[in-house]
Amino acid sequence: MTTLKDLTGTWTIDPSHTEVGFVARHAMVTKVRGSFTDVTGTANFDNGVDSGQVDVTIKAESVDTRSADRDAHLRSEDFFEVEKYPSITFKSTDVKAVDEDTLQVTGDLTIKDVTMPVTIDFDFQGVVTDPWGNERAGLEGSVVVNRKDFGLQWNAALEAGGVLVSEKVTLQFEVSATKNA
Repeated sequence: MTTLKDLTGTWTIDPSHTEVGFVARHAMVTKVRGSFTDVTGTANFDNGVDSGQVDVTIKAESVDTRSADRDAHLRSEDFFEVEKYPSITFKSTDVKAVDEDTLQVTGDLTIKDVTMPVTIDFDFQGVVTDPWGNERAGLEGSVVVNRKDFGLQWNAALEAGGVLVSEKVTLQFEVSATKNA
């Protein structure tokens, strides 16, 4: 069985089996969930996990909350401003195996024109050989960010107090990656 510390080589995100999602509080009493449907990236562990490099690009226009009106608003100048800032990027600055099941990835997350450091702890789900002969690794993680830190300022006050959209947003990652030959 391949362990986290045994990962070597370059791995490519499989976009059809990966989800980068988010959860934000809506109207103070419920949650809205969404995801990005166009995600690409690689992880290079040529010199081992602890010297790895992770690069991810998300097409901001691929935001999907299952509401066409809300998605259009998220693509607008009020939020992602996709015409001006088409991509959300993440570039690691430090990667380390915390233990045999946890990969901690620290890096620079850029949304619009703002870059902030974030640290994401990923639970390593293991490596398998899929039916097509590919080595496939699975990782799951999440991190809470303040959307206003990234210039996503829009909000609306509620009549009873509070706001329509929370400042805190949980980013969720379910990653399936295949090892390059």
